[in-house]
Amino acid sequence: MRFILCFLAALAGGPAAAERLTLDRIHADPALGGPGVRNLKVSPDGARVTFLRGRDDNQFQLDLWEFNLKNGSTQRLVDSKVLVPDEQLSDAEKARRERERTSSLKGILSYSWSPDGKQLLVPIAGNLYLVDIAKPDQARLVAAGNVYDPKISPKGRYVSFVRQQNLYVIELATGKERQLTSDGAGTVHNGEAEFVAQEEMGQRTGYYWAPDDSAIAYKRYDEAPVPVVRRFEIFADRTDVVEQRYPAAGDANALVQLMIVSPTTGEQRKVDLGANQDIYLVRADWSANAKALLFQRQSRDQKTLELVSVDAATLAQRVLITETSKTWVSIHDDLRFLGGREAFIWASERSGRNHLYLYDLNGKLLHAISRGEWGIDNVLAVDEKAGKVFVASNRDAVIDKQTYALALDGSTADAPKRITQADGWHDSAFARNGEVFVDTFSDPDTPPQVSVRRPDGSMIAWLEHNELDAKHPYGAYRDAHLRTEYGSLKAKDGQTLYYSLLKPSNFNQFKKYPVYLSTYGGPHAQHVARKWGNLFDQYMAQQGFVVFRLDNRGSFRRERAFTDAIYQHLGRHEIEDQLSGIEWLGKQSFVDAKRIGVFGWSYGGYMTLRLLAAASDKIAMGVSVAPVTDWSLYDTHYTEQFMGLPKENVEGYRDSGVYAHLDGLKSPLLLMHGMADDNVLFTNTTRMIDALVKRNVHFELMTYPGAKHGISGRGPQRHVYGNIEAFFKKHLGEAK
Repeated sequence: MRFILCFLAALAGGPAAAERLTLDRIHADPALGGPGVRNLKVSPDGARVTFLRGRDDNQFQLDLWEFNLKNGSTQRLVDSKVLVPDEQLSDAEKARRERERTSSLKGILSYSWSPDGKQLLVPIAGNLYLVDIAKPDQARLVAAGNVYDPKISPKGRYVSFVRQQNLYVIELATGKERQLTSDGAGTVHNGEAEFVAQEEMGQRTGYYWAPDDSAIAYKRYDEAPVPVVRRFEIFADRTDVVEQRYPAAGDANALVQLMIVSPTTGEQRKVDLGANQDIYLVRADWSANAKALLFQRQSRDQKTLELVSVDAATLAQRVLITETSKTWVSIHDDLRFLGGREAFIWASERSGRNHLYLYDLNGKLLHAISRGEWGIDNVLAVDEKAGKVFVASNRDAVIDKQTYALALDGSTADAPKRITQADGWHDSAFARNGEVFVDTFSDPDTPPQVSVRRPDGSMIAWLEHNELDAKHPYGAYRDAHLRTEYGSLKAKDGQTLYYSLLKPSNFNQFKKYPVYLSTYGGPHAQHVARKWGNLFDQYMAQQGFVVFRLDNRGSFRRERAFTDAIYQHLGRHEIEDQLSGIEWLGKQSFVDAKRIGVFGWSYGGYMTLRLLAAASDKIAMGVSVAPVTDWSLYDTHYTEQFMGLPKENVEGYRDSGVYAHLDGLKSPLLLMHGMADDNVLFTNTTRMIDALVKRNVHFELMTYPGAKHGISGRGPQRHVYGNIEAFFKKHLGEAK
């Protein structure tokens, strides 16, 4: 489950006469954060940076652009409206976009470079185009018919894709299309990731090319064992009955196989995943020389993760690395094979922090690449020639994200060199060889700025300076911006909890202000970060609220001692920490402790209900959107990672849910949910309604016909946040 909120942005502090934000302007074009860019990539030859950008008249319609590093020019390469004037998406594609949190976007959502840097592969609305960089206005249609997950093979001989649950290739020299699998239909899928793998394991693909184009490893799964959830998707003018195979905690998962197929002959071979079929195939990859296929096998209880090497010729296999944990082993994307020597980089949290290690191809540990009381977010690039590994980390500040260089030989393991310098948030995209990177930087006062830089951090050129001047979309509101304050307080076990705070416009230290507390609180998300934040937070502060966020135990980008506290009992420590934050707020002279309200979405919606049930005497009201109310209703991989199997943790599931605590819910509640949510099923809210009615608890309800988990779209989003504002003002009022 990932944190759901609608837009990026937030600035801070200014005079009374300055123009303030409105909800209508927040949800209008052009985007207030400026001309944002997505999916940044450096071309294989290092000559160009390509990216996706929304239009001035529709920030959600994305086109493909390029920045030429040689002449400094920027131009639109592919106009999505020219390729497909009127998009029509299949139901399967709509569902995939919902899981990838891109359901509000149209146009070009992804693309890939050919290995020679001369062509781009561009999918849009189920069609697949090849774009010649020299003639970008002459895009060539190469495949159609709800094409999914297209790729150019590593050597450039083929284009591959999934269509109707089967894997295909096109030989580019001849244009010949070949279907590599034929049994994909019904519950059987080839070359795709299953539902929980897409939703919870970060799998965006189900097939993997060998680096020499000789073979494709692919996932074949059968959903037949997964229970069918019969649910209603209620739209404004109809009701659809959907039978979805949804593996709730404790249920059977899809049966998964790993296959190898030849793109030239279609010959199929099956990889042995072991006698126990009740496992997760979480990753697969090839060694740099294509002689070995590596897959990662995770036990159902997620306490064991094995890296297994398979000989590509004989299929003989051996376990190279076994990671174990008393709670859970996290999965990652940081397996990197070196081309110049027979070795690979591997990430592990075995020390309590996420660090990198170098192994030989026999699974022998050579040395640590990083170590210390800090952790790696992820590997960004490896420059073997320079002997460097570039990583993202919060080493210097938990609320920041910076780029660092480590020596591949381990000599700087405890002293990485910081490449990005400005405090705040840096997202870096490197060229394959690490010789250039694109840095997207922001802080609470600076909307995202994109620059191209050398590996030492020095500037090459601005790709998008995005200066906050009078001409900027946010320029009219610049003088009203409010500065974000950051600080920390202690959890009951002594661990450090970080918070952010916005004080209202025209702040008067002698007044008492109501509080808008925004929470998420769940794993895999960080709610407090020093970056261009959330426009609605800024709006609420300008409306006269103290805006507060706190990252409780279990939150993302922290050490395992911090995250493991939630194991087998969700909600207990999270609520305890949020109440510590509320207690701290109540002691501030400018806060009215009797007028603190809480809002949350998804896991945050769950947190809102639990907080109201635990402390209606301290929390005056709450807004809960798309909440999980019973963890036995949520999916296997996510829920069991933290809770174990329901039959083995009966009391934990009961006490972690909302219903065991509902008698304490006394404060006003606004409950909202999309009526076609296929992630946190609408059943969570209908059961909540029933439980509240039985207890004669009065509450307000807003449901959105046809809406999925994110209740996406400009109109629905405007309505959701208008409801939140109105409910807070209704029950908390203004400063006194």
